[in-house]
Amino acid sequence: MPGSDRRGATIDIDLSHVKFLGNLTLNLWDCGGQEAFMENYLSQQRVHVFSNVGVLIYVFDIESRDVDRDLATYVSILSALLQFSPAANIYVLIHKMDLVVPTARESVYDERVRLVRQKTLEYVASVAGDAASVDLTPFATSIWDQSLYKAWASIIHDLVPNLAVIERNLANLGLAIEAEELLLFERTSFLAVSSWTSQEGQRNPTEDRLERMSNIMKHFKQSISRFTGTPRNAEQFIRMEHKAGMRFNLFILKFTTNTYLMVVLPPGEARFNSAMLNCQIAIEHFKFLDGPAG
Repeated sequence: MPGSDRRGATIDIDLSHVKFLGNLTLNLWDCGGQEAFMENYLSQQRVHVFSNVGVLIYVFDIESRDVDRDLATYVSILSALLQFSPAANIYVLIHKMDLVVPTARESVYDERVRLVRQKTLEYVASVAGDAASVDLTPFATSIWDQSLYKAWASIIHDLVPNLAVIERNLANLGLAIEAEELLLFERTSFLAVSSWTSQEGQRNPTEDRLERMSNIMKHFKQSISRFTGTPRNAEQFIRMEHKAGMRFNLFILKFTTNTYLMVVLPPGEARFNSAMLNCQIAIEHFKFLDGPAG
């Protein structure tokens, strides 16, 4: 998601390649939403744009006054996607939700998602007969809160290979060091790759804390970059510690080449030091995150 709040209007197709976790490269095709460009994608560039797609991220502007036209365009894109990449996952972002009156946000969002799902099911049923084969995940998003981090983290989460191995290793590590919570970040974007929470940690009432931490750490890295003159994708720090008295202890550790690990612990100096040491030892069991050796 890095830089999504700085992007202007997309003209035609903006291609970017983002290395993620060493052995995963995300090829992002940011396609402008203007009508002329849409016609181009669906005609001359149809095969080129829609072949070998892993994920479609379709953005609906909640401010749009022509919802029927928006949905018709979406169905046209959906038809091309299912023709050339039928196994692709579909994520729908209902964007600029901050512009909706707070008391109406939930109902407005639910209604827009209902319409999108209805159009999706109608189209798929008309061409394939099996509407259940399409996987559609919606998000309400805004550039003014953590919602974009949540959406992008979910998308990345679904693309990461060996996810079951990562989750199993995190759970084993969390239990071994008696942590309340572990959060594995990708080094450059600080998006959450995976997390583990103990029974005690699950009592935390702040449900969006993972997205908040991604946001906080991303801005912290940007501040370090600005004040030190180092590139934004550089390694700005190795370790950070925070001890909140009798409430909790926390450290963020440079883990593998491509990740940071955040560890939340109950208070106690001995437990803190032991956890730090054991996390450093555990790095060997997560080396696969850096890609194949050699």
